[in-house]
Amino acid sequence: MINVVLCYIKKNDNYLMLLRNKRLKDLNKGKYVGIGGHIEKGETKEEALIREVNEETGITLTNYTYRGKVLFSNGNYKELMYLFHAETNEDISKDCDEGTLYWINKKDIFNLNLWEGDIYFLKPLLETNDVINLNLIYEGEKLIKYEYYETK
Repeated sequence: MINVVLCYIKKNDNYLMLLRNKRLKDLNKGKYVGIGGHIEKGETKEEALIREVNEETGITLTNYTYRGKVLFSNGNYKELMYLFHAETNEDISKDCDEGTLYWINKKDIFNLNLWEGDIYFLKPLLETNDVINLNLIYEGEKLIKYEYYETK
């Protein structure tokens, strides 16, 4: 299982989104995603969050909230994503080597080319303060099942 962090960073009414368009071999190529990446050995999810956001954007996160986790399954591929929401007043201060960064107005996010299942965690993340625990099961790029669950 691969462990990753993913953060949706708010500035005013806009969210920072990454269009994955720079790497030839990229599972997310052409999709808009939040900011994040792999948790390195020995890192906490919070340490990985702060490092990944800074590496990809130049932003130093100080105001963030853990919002839950999403388990992605696609055949033998399994990824556990720790989901965060953050706010900043900083501007992007570097280019991201994974894609192009855009500030997108909240009302326009669901018009972007997102993974089909992203709506099931993005809607509650952007519109509520609920904890989100979700399983997303894909076959290729097709979402075949989603289910919310409660943690104990």
